[in-house]
This record gives sequence, structure tokens and C-alpha cells, in this order.
Amino acid sequence: MTNNASIRICIPVCQQQIEALATDWERAAKIADVVELRLDCTESSVDELARSVGELLSQGSHPTILTLRAAEQGGQRQLSQSERIKFWNQQQPSGSQLIDIELDLAETWMNDPPPGLDWSRVICSHHDFTGVPKNLKEIYQQLRATPARIVKVAVKATDATDCLPIFKLLDHARSAGRELIAIAMGNAGIATRILGPARGAFLTYGAAHDEKATAPGQITAEQLTTLYRIRTINTESAIYGLVGTQVMHSLSPHMHNAAFEHEKLDAVYLPFEVHDVEQFIRRMVHPRMRELDWDLKGLSITAPHKSAVMSTLDWIEPEAQEIGAVNTVVSEGDRLLGYNTDATGLIAPLLRKFQSLNGMKVAVIGAGGVARAAVWGLRQHGAVVTLYVRDQDKARLLAEELGVACQTLSLKPFTGYDILLNATPLGSLGERVQQTPATKEQLGGVQLAYDLVYNPIETEFLRQAKLAGCDTLGGLEMLIAQAALQFQLWTGRPAPTQLMTIAAFQAST
Repeated sequence: MTNNASIRICIPVCQQQIEALATDWERAAKIADVVELRLDCTESSVDELARSVGELLSQGSHPTILTLRAAEQGGQRQLSQSERIKFWNQQQPSGSQLIDIELDLAETWMNDPPPGLDWSRVICSHHDFTGVPKNLKEIYQQLRATPARIVKVAVKATDATDCLPIFKLLDHARSAGRELIAIAMGNAGIATRILGPARGAFLTYGAAHDEKATAPGQITAEQLTTLYRIRTINTESAIYGLVGTQVMHSLSPHMHNAAFEHEKLDAVYLPFEVHDVEQFIRRMVHPRMRELDWDLKGLSITAPHKSAVMSTLDWIEPEAQEIGAVNTVVSEGDRLLGYNTDATGLIAPLLRKFQSLNGMKVAVIGAGGVARAAVWGLRQHGAVVTLYVRDQDKARLLAEELGVACQTLSLKPFTGYDILLNATPLGSLGERVQQTPATKEQLGGVQLAYDLVYNPIETEFLRQAKLAGCDTLGGLEMLIAQAALQFQLWTGRPAPTQLMTIAAFQAST
């Protein structure tokens, strides 16, 4: 597929000093289609800023957006409307320059425009960092009523379903022939940043690098182009994704997008931060109910939705029914099908190491969907399993369903177990990264410590296990094995497992 020339990536530049702003502008111009100069980040006076920016722009011709954002709209400094008007009165955008102003300024200019104002170079924008306003359509109509050529709406998403009103605005603007920038900010809104341009958005924003993001959920320009291949996405592209509450550190997008590219599939895999999985499936996924016109083909399901998602599906394979958890959803016709590839994926590395698990004593820590798959898979191979949990009342039903003993997790040693398996999120990248379900004092005598957390590769649990003299196994092998099975379920093709392995290792180092 050829690149989509209409897709534009804008890199915002935010610096306190004009000199640093100029340096970053020059760097960003080498990789971005458009550079936004966030002038509200600077410490300069309005007059000094106007003079310096004029001199700066005279030195280059790269497409540039000038933004002097009001504080109540996300600006980095307090500027009155009169100060903003004073600045813009001294600017005459030309060539490939655009200016981004708020609605209050646009409405003022409709009655008293600055000298030489060219509305074809104006973006009229509205930002809401608290959520999706109920009157979003009304706000859009107010923005659209100005003479500004381009309208911009940015709202805060707290769940992936908050992307829906943004996608609907894009569809409306495209049918009306209006140029619109529409973004759902925050991790839950990333789908709008990646898919927006293919659905008609004038541009999308990407940071120069992770530390330079100027809005919540703003991923890098490099991620947009290389990881998500944004320039090849179109309205016919198949959509896949990871559904959970902590999805931003996942390696799954790296593996699956690399596999799609290798297999020359017109498809993209996205992270979906979802808190209400039933609403997400109903409104955005299920072929008979979804409110969005897109070709969603399949999903990976992660914590905490592996059991809850089952009530939304039309058919579930017997193994997943027995486990009580689904980690893979396939959209087939007008039905959603559920599978579990976790059990096979997590057992595969153990069989490579031991050949047989029959009679081995295994302690599994956790009570979520992965723990269910682990217990089921281990028992299928003859292991003697004991479940360890913090809240025994909560896990008692699970233990009874799976036919295993259940113990309360404490500081007692795991003496007598061949394998200790961590099926909790403890140790995963983020606020839990320093946590471990067991210490070296508890691990003495355990033959193998198996951590299903895969990012980081070496968790605190695995470090404690090594100090105790245990053999160790990380979760990356399991991740790759279950992902390969997912790929085959979605596409009907054998997964390029070696390529997916390389992609996962590269992304994790």
C-alpha cells in the first residue's frame, strides 16, 4: 500500500527560552510534517516574543503553527485576552504558517479583526482537560460558526469509549467538507491520535520524544510512523487491539504490528484503555451493536477483564469456558468468539525446560484471569497445584472451580514446591515495579521461579529468586507464545514467531 500523503504529523515544541525554542523547531522540522511553536511556554514578554518569533520565522519555511494558548485552555502561563490580542496584532502569518487561537479570540476578531487577518490561516480550538463535555456538539458548532478555516477539538478521555464522540465529529466534518483536528487526550484516547488522520483529521500530534509530550497521552512521532505505521492506515484497515486498564507498557503492539507489516496485512494493533469492558464491547466492538464504522477484527484481553468479557461474547471455546477466562476475541461475521491462548502460552516454556510436569508441585500466586489459565494448564499436564492469594474468601470459589487447594499468601517460605509462579501484576512497569510477591527468604529450595510479568524483563521477583539460588523464567516467552496463537486465530496464518520475538526483545530493552 502506498503512503497516504494527506496524513500530517505535527510535533509541538515547548521551551521557556526563545533560543531553545528555535533549536527544537529546527530539529522537529527534520522529522515532522508540521511544527507547532507553543509560545505560551516561553518566559518572554509579549512584545519581546512577537519580535523574536518574527525573526525566527523569517529564517525558515517549514509548515508551522503558532500557538499562544490561554491558561484556561491549557496554556503554560497566565495571559489576558488583551495580551494575546496585542501579540497577534504584531503577527502576519504567511507562506505555510498557521495560527491557533481560542474561541473567545475568534469571536472578538469577527467584530474587530487585526490588520490583514487571513482566516484561511486560522485554527479555532477548544480544549477540555477534565473530560468529554456533554455539549461537545454545541461547542463544535460554535467553533464552526467562526470564519476560521480549521476547527480543533481536544477533550480528555478516561475510557476508550470516550473516543466515540471524537470519531463521530470527524465523520460529520468530513461529510460537511470541513477541516477538523479532533483529539481525545489521555491514554484512553490514543486511538484518535492514530486513526484520526485516516478518518479525515487535518493532522495529529506526536511528541519529539517521550519527555517532550505537551498533552496527556501524546505518543511520539516515531511511534506513530514506525510502530503504528500511521501513513499506511486508511478507513479500510483492519483494527486489532489490547483491552485492559494498564496497557501503555505492553509489548503486544510491537509484536503484532511487526507481524502485520511482515505479512503485508492492511491492519493495525492499538492499546485500548478500558474500565467498563461491557460498554466498550457493546458500543465499539460487537458487529451488531457498535456505533463506529470500522473493521474491528479481534482483541487481546488483559487484566482485569478476562472473566468479565465472557458475558459479552456469542460463543466461547470449551477450554476457555473451563478456565473461566478469555484473553482472545475474534470478530467473525456478526458474532464475537472467545478463546484462551494464555494456558498454552504459559505452559510451553515449562515443557521446553522440564519435558514433563507430571507430579511436580507448583504454587501459583494470584486469582485473576492469568492465574486461572495457569492452574488449568498445569493441572492438564499433571502438576499438583496450590493457589496462594491475599484474600482467601475472594479466591475460595476459584479454587473450588479448578479443584485445587488454596492458601493465604503470607511471609512463610515456599518450601517443598518445585515451581513458584507469579500470576499477579506485582513487579510490572509503573508504580508496582519495585514490588515482589515473594522474597529470597521465602524462595529457598524452590527449583524454578516463573514470573508471568514480562515488562521489565527482570522483575524484582526474579532478582529475589536469583539471590535465593533458584532457576528463573520470565514472562516474555509466554507472551510471545500466546500472541502467536492469537495471530493465527485472527488471520488464519501461521505467526512469524521469530520476528515477533525480535520485536518484543527490541521493545523491552
